[in-house]
Amino acid sequence: MATIADVAREAGVSVSTVSYALSGARPIRPETRERIQESMRRLGFQPNAMARSLASRRSKVIALIYPQFGDGVGGTVGEFVRAAAERSREQGYQLVLWPFEVGQAKEVRNLARQGMADGVLVMEVVLDDQRIDVLEAAQVPYVMIGRTRDVQHRPSVDIDFDATVERAIEHLVGLGHRHIAFINHSQERIDAGYGPAVRAAVAFDRAMAGHGLEPLARACAESPVVGREVTADLLASEPRLTAIVTMNELATFGVYAELQHRGLAIPHDVSVLGIVTSPGVGVLTYPPLSTMHAPGAELGRLAVDRLLDQLSDGRHPLPNQLIPCVLEPGMSLGPARTEPDA
Repeated sequence: MATIADVAREAGVSVSTVSYALSGARPIRPETRERIQESMRRLGFQPNAMARSLASRRSKVIALIYPQFGDGVGGTVGEFVRAAAERSREQGYQLVLWPFEVGQAKEVRNLARQGMADGVLVMEVVLDDQRIDVLEAAQVPYVMIGRTRDVQHRPSVDIDFDATVERAIEHLVGLGHRHIAFINHSQERIDAGYGPAVRAAVAFDRAMAGHGLEPLARACAESPVVGREVTADLLASEPRLTAIVTMNELATFGVYAELQHRGLAIPHDVSVLGIVTSPGVGVLTYPPLSTMHAPGAELGRLAVDRLLDQLSDGRHPLPNQLIPCVLEPGMSLGPARTEPDA
């Protein structure tokens, strides 16, 4: 059976030129196109399904750009990916992974130009994201699961961090807590402009100020060991601490370990609330962690729908959406312990 390489050799052209003739991705001189077609007829070459999809400018593939951070990730991302993959299959598409870091915008551009995917979903978005810039320059349809600094004309779905953090603080204040700490993602992610870390930090300061409280926040590497160290630092900085909000699943295990090592009961002495968590994480600790579960499945499906809407006609684009996390009670929240100065 003849291959595309056989056709190229017979026609005296490169394999890429044959690909362009099949896909129409680049202009080919009429005489070259005729020579390629004649070679295909002589060799009995039949373009495969991929070539036919290229000719129609549809690969039926959606790419998901997800960079793997060196310090690891929690389980939240799995829910996003599974939901996006399932929704893609329901609509006749396949989801593939492009593991490109923010600094690998050139590689993203090269793959996008080759027509390897009809559209792209981008996760782990930073405020100033070069990958989004190159996708726009290449006119490749995309949707962010997350947000850059300016999203006025950029399609996105994301967690509503303002509403999520405000609800978390409001709930704790309602339980009488006044000395509340926040454990964020790593300083590396914050410095890189990682959207969730930056937005949650700002939201925490704003929510605490709105209740007339002093914010106490720490960056923390995604590690139970570092989570213990940060918890010890927080207790030393504020002995009256009665509640800790974490947005760092691995560090939360360290929070529990340090509190229990010091003989501090959860929630009698210190309440713990995990926000933007993956499903099921609450039952991995004792007492079970109270959480605000990330709407990963919903956002994954919405992102695919938003992208496929662009691929259809895009004349009436779906609006950007923000969805807050919802409190799922465990056993790690309770009334603040009575303080002498309360």
